[in-house]
Amino acid sequence: PHPFSLRQLQYAAAVAATGGFRKAAQLCHVSQPSLSAQLAQLEEALGVRIFERDRRRVLITPAGNEMLARARRVLLEAEDLVAASSRLRDPLCGTLRIGVIPTVSPYLLPEITPAIHSTYPRLTLHWSEEKTQVALRLLRDGALDAVLLALVPGMEGLDHHVVAEDPFVLAGAPSDPLLRPRGPARVKELEGVSLLLLEDGHCFRDQTLAFCEDAQVREAGYRATSLATLARMAAGGAGLTLLPELSLAVENRHEELAVRRFARPAPKRTLVLAWRAQCPLAMALRQIATTMASVPMLKSAARGRGHG
Repeated sequence: PHPFSLRQLQYAAAVAATGGFRKAAQLCHVSQPSLSAQLAQLEEALGVRIFERDRRRVLITPAGNEMLARARRVLLEAEDLVAASSRLRDPLCGTLRIGVIPTVSPYLLPEITPAIHSTYPRLTLHWSEEKTQVALRLLRDGALDAVLLALVPGMEGLDHHVVAEDPFVLAGAPSDPLLRPRGPARVKELEGVSLLLLEDGHCFRDQTLAFCEDAQVREAGYRATSLATLARMAAGGAGLTLLPELSLAVENRHEELAVRRFARPAPKRTLVLAWRAQCPLAMALRQIATTMASVPMLKSAARGRGHG
């Protein structure tokens, strides 16, 4: 078979769309004889007649219908190729797919999304809420471009940029004796205490247990599916819990919880934007992470809070 060009496919699609050679030539900004000659070359290259011509109209042959359907798919793929190359040249336009863990999304996305939109108006973010291990798998598989999560072990092969340091606080009902002292809490005060925790699969649960390991805390009988549920249970007197400080603006907006911060070194999680080490979007993702970290709520968190 002889080679053919994308331009010839575009001409064929234009004839099919307009129903005539003259209108197609005007649409494609070429002379009618030039368009006719290109289409004759295309038909020769494919070895099929695409159009039947007479003086009044142009008909598409059965073989032509099949060829045109395939030609349209080829032209769409070509457009995607151009769009993808444009995105790689200027990654701060187009669409980015970013995963986010459930213990971060309700508190940070309302703050950082407007900042990103105003800084990069041509960029569209598609957020996907996933637990840590699922999000990391999707990132490694290429289904996500980046993940906003707490730094955890097992992130080999990924690069990241720190967005904020998020200290943990002790929280519960105001009547709880452990929440009455005004000074910073120490982990040894939790000796034998029953803590409300998230269900398995949340890295915040693992980080809480790691911090409390020396105190030999017990787990309360109820496992929450979200920090919102955890906070409501604790406020209702079901037990003490640990919450990330960045969640308090939402989870303690009605000030139903009593809160004590921990003495330094306070337990905390490091929130990062992570991406594949060899990702061509790395420079753009680092810029986006810097924009996230500059949001006023996170700017103060990046400096770290706690008590000495």
